Amino acid sequence: MRQFQFHDAQAGSAITVKVTTHAKKDAITAVMSDGTIKVSVTAKPVQGAANEALIAFLAAKLGLPKSQIDIVAGAAAQTKLISILGLPPDQVEARLKPEEHEIAKEKGKAKGREKAQKKKASRK
Repeated sequence: MRQFQFHDAQAGSAITVKVTTHAKKDAITAVMSDGTIKVSVTAKPVQGAANEALIAFLAAKLGLPKSQIDIVAGAAAQTKLISILGLPPDQVEARLKPEEHEIAKEKGKAKGREKAQKKKASRK
């Protein structure tokens, strides 16, 4: 399993998150090789709805009020820098670990996409 990449911050932590919208459910789906956490949310990226859903999801997973979580960079982008007040990096990591079945499912999807791309390229 890949390791999370955390940075010490004043009285808390900072994490990088890559968000996928229009998902079937809100979930942590993977940890990328650079430590970025992949999160899917059901909300659409319209008028900040996906950002609000992301903050609510992270607050629930971390057991914190939404007011202690802030998007400090990337509000209009898929990749965001998130500030988390009141929790050190080790506690954030422990509370955000994705479920093993979710990781396996994401790996299977990636392999399927890779196989489809190879098949498509071989037709050309």
